Amino acid sequence: MKVIAILNQKGGVGKTTLSINVARAIQLAGCKVVLIDADPQGSSRDWNSANGGSLLPVLGLDRKTIEADIKNIQGYEYAIIDGAPQLREMAVAAIKAADIVLIPVQPSPLDIWATSDLIELIKERQTISNKPKAAFIVSRQIQNTQVGKDVRDVLSQSGLKVFDNGTFQRVAYSDSLASGSTALDITGKAKEEIELITNELWEFINA
Repeated sequence: MKVIAILNQKGGVGKTTLSINVARAIQLAGCKVVLIDADPQGSSRDWNSANGGSLLPVLGLDRKTIEADIKNIQGYEYAIIDGAPQLREMAVAAIKAADIVLIPVQPSPLDIWATSDLIELIKERQTISNKPKAAFIVSRQIQNTQVGKDVRDVLSQSGLKVFDNGTFQRVAYSDSLASGSTALDITGKAKEEIELITNELWEFINA
C-alpha cells in the first residue's frame, strides 16, 4: 500500500480539502483508497459523517503510533493521511509512515516561513530511508494574480518539487465538503483543479 501524507504544521492551508478530494480522485481512478484522519479535530471524520460514509472509507488515527497502525491496514492500494497542524510529534510519525508527502501552502510569506520545520523533518527522514518524496502544492490562490507564480519560485529554493497545479479560492470546495461531497462530484473549475493536481501526482509517484 502506498501512503500519501498531506501535511503542514500551519492550520488553515487546505490540508483536509486536499486530502478528501485527492483521495476521492484516486478512488474514481479505480483504486482502493482509505482516508486516514490524523487530526484530533476530526474534520475528515465529520465530513464522512455528513455523507453517511457513502463515498470513502475514513479511519481516525490521531496518535503517534500511526506508522505501525497503518502497516496493519489491509485491502487498500493507497492510504491518504490528513495530517494534524501544530503537532510536531504527529508530523514526524506521518512522515515516517509516508511514501509521498504533499505540502499545501498558501501564497503568503507567513505560510512559506511556517514550512521550514516540516522541510527539515522531511530531509532528516530522507537521509535515513531515502523517502518520502515530497512536493509543495500552492493552495487557495487568488485568481488573476502573480503571487502564485512568485511563491512557486520561492518554494523551489527549498530543493523540493513544486507542483505546477494548485487550488484557487472557490466556494465550491467549502460547499461540497459541507454537504459531504467533493469537488469531483460536481462540475466546474474546482473539479478541474483537483483532476490536474491528481494527474501531476500520478507522474510524481511514478517518476
